Amino acid sequence: MKLKITAIGNSAGVILPKELLARLHLDKGDALYALETPDGIRLTAYDPELAAQMEVAEQVMREDRLVLRKLAQ
Repeated sequence: MKLKITAIGNSAGVILPKELLARLHLDKGDALYALETPDGIRLTAYDPELAAQMEVAEQVMREDRLVLRKLAQ
């Protein structure tokens, strides 16, 4: 899909067609991440920082299952 860069004040922006927003499950005001890859730039709704935090949380939940169960009571 070809996107055109347009002037927005003193900056530049890209208009995302509603079909692309729907495919990314995004709406106005949502965050979009630009990740550098060996092939170029990848635009994604995936938040790599949140994914890393969730991985740590899942590890804690696996290791401290009994503690979490007692806290839930």
